[in-house]
Amino acid sequence: MNGRESKPASARSTTAMQGLYRVAIVGAGTLKGKELAEILPETNFPAADVKLLDDDESLGQLEAVGDEMTFFQTVTRDNFDNVDFAFLASDEKFTRRHWQMARQAGSAIIDMSYALEDEPGSSIRAPWIDRELGEVQAPELQPAPVVVAHPAATVLGLLLIRAQKATPVHSAVGTIFEPASERGRPGLDELHGQTVSLLSFQQLPKDVFDVQVAFNAVSRYGEKAAPSLETAEHRMLDHFRRITRERVLVPSIMLLQAPIFHAYAFSLYLELEKPLVLGDFTQALAGEHVSVTRTAEDAPSSVTAAGQDDILLSLRRDPLRDHGVWIWAAADNLRVTALNAVACAEQLATSRPRGKVQ
Repeated sequence: MNGRESKPASARSTTAMQGLYRVAIVGAGTLKGKELAEILPETNFPAADVKLLDDDESLGQLEAVGDEMTFFQTVTRDNFDNVDFAFLASDEKFTRRHWQMARQAGSAIIDMSYALEDEPGSSIRAPWIDRELGEVQAPELQPAPVVVAHPAATVLGLLLIRAQKATPVHSAVGTIFEPASERGRPGLDELHGQTVSLLSFQQLPKDVFDVQVAFNAVSRYGEKAAPSLETAEHRMLDHFRRITRERVLVPSIMLLQAPIFHAYAFSLYLELEKPLVLGDFTQALAGEHVSVTRTAEDAPSSVTAAGQDDILLSLRRDPLRDHGVWIWAAADNLRVTALNAVACAEQLATSRPRGKVQ
């Protein structure tokens, strides 16, 4: 039983009068779910009665949400009663099995798993990009599921929109290094297991990637791995087009699986219309959600980006082309996804009464 569910009726009424939303995190035991539960109390989103829902293996576990401890509960139709916002943070299969419960209960749905990206009426959103484009999402009385855009697409979109504002970009080519955490806890466990096995000369576990990723970088998984790196690459580009409304040049990208646990790394080359003062161009890219590093100690890396809200960035000129600029960036994939998920809920909240009892 969720500790917050034991509140007396008077306490629940007070919550409604204070204008707080009731929230459920489905897949709360996953990496994305834990990240969301951690940052939600740190944001300005007026959430209360946060329910942590997951499979039977997590039932009864305790997790801190802000200053309070909350029990994990199973995903049942009753547990969506009076829930204003349902964040779907599990894998695609789990989401597809359970999301209709949230819809039937009248909850607004924010999908962090990509499972609903092709659902009729659903939209791919990245509020960071909306704000950069100066667009406001129109309120919807009965909003369809909102899918949080892929974090790599969000990072690329933000950087290229700002670059385009500074000067026209003739071409953009990038190599993206994917962390194991994009495959959730199983991806992390397999990378760790492969590392230990290699050092102890044991057979490598390959249930997730079906190929060696420890001490290695690969452009393709084994045949038994699903989804493939190609699928992830196509999703990034599709989400990029949809969140930028095709206002900027779509980059040519190559996705590599890197032997890193957390945070994407990006090597991005831009061919500009004219040479720019590097400091001016750097200033054009910096701003909300982007932090330019100045010292070697703070240089962008998967290690320095892990746990950070901002995209970390450094730039240098191409040594052979006056119009060429190289961008090296890193961003915590879990943090970018969770922050944009909360921002999606804030967009949906404009058409939803606070403290509504369904």
